[in-house]
Amino acid sequence: MKNKNLKSQVHLVGSIPLSSAEEVFKLIGKKLSGCCHRIPDGETGDRSNWIGWQSQVFANQEALIRKKNKERAYQLQPPYTFATGYGKKDLDFSDLGFAREAILSFSKFNELQQKGVLPESAKFMVALPTPFAPVYSFISYGDQAAVLPIYEAAILSELDQIIKFVPHEKLSIQWDVATEMSIFEGVYKIKIEKYWDFLINLLVRLGDKTPSNVELGYHLCYGSMNNKHWKEPENLSLCVRVSNILVEKLSRACNFVHMPVPEDRSDEAYFCPLTDLNMNSDTEVFLGLIHDHQTDKENIKKIKTAQKFLLDFGIATECGLGRREKESIPNLFELHNKLSEHINELR
Repeated sequence: MKNKNLKSQVHLVGSIPLSSAEEVFKLIGKKLSGCCHRIPDGETGDRSNWIGWQSQVFANQEALIRKKNKERAYQLQPPYTFATGYGKKDLDFSDLGFAREAILSFSKFNELQQKGVLPESAKFMVALPTPFAPVYSFISYGDQAAVLPIYEAAILSELDQIIKFVPHEKLSIQWDVATEMSIFEGVYKIKIEKYWDFLINLLVRLGDKTPSNVELGYHLCYGSMNNKHWKEPENLSLCVRVSNILVEKLSRACNFVHMPVPEDRSDEAYFCPLTDLNMNSDTEVFLGLIHDHQTDKENIKKIKTAQKFLLDFGIATECGLGRREKESIPNLFELHNKLSEHINELR
């Protein structure tokens, strides 16, 4: 597939471990200006551990109590269940915090864009977890079906607030698809019948709630807790399958998708499924193949191998950077820039 409308050579997945959104924006402006089209605020502060900060939302619910033990590995803490005498009607998810944080960050983004620190053409990217992710992480298996519709309505309300505040032509929404991928891979169980259709329909519903004049993308994720995946993908076949289904089912355009590439995979077998990718010509594909623990030669080898199966794509890290050391970020951004130049040379 040849993508003639690739806008960005570099994609930043979301979290960046700096002290503030302003610091994130200024570093991106300095290191990645011109090659990064969508700019996140870094999910700094309490948001640095992806959905970890949402645990407080559940902890504040009078209707919920925490169980004594975890229900599976790769779970931050024992989940919540309904207290005796309480049910879903007693839940209050009126302020999840996503809109509040996005509105504050966009004000700084807009200011720095007007000052020329950030490119005029860049968009403000808000990365949101799917509602399934916090519910699956923080609610007991037996109560997830009851809680999910209420939390979904709440996160869509947060999306509406963001959309109303940020000019549509300056906004990009990314849905983080991590928990769903673990279910699709069979790593964790789910007590919902026909879970594949259920989760795909949820992802499509989230995308369709985004106005057509606001950019939409999906980050297909294999996790990064303790800087490890919950499973190393065997190849890109599942990512390709999910991407194809989303693009087919969405009632609007999908502007970008992001897929991970493990550090030790530069072989053709990993990238070969990209030949089955059926994206629209205006859908950008980003491969998370940047690894700063590898040499330039090793990173470029991944790029060259991927180009055998997909001519045009952008590059990124496998996941967000929130769990990395702050001091590593400037050099990592420089590596992004350097590798983006190699992509142009290799085309």
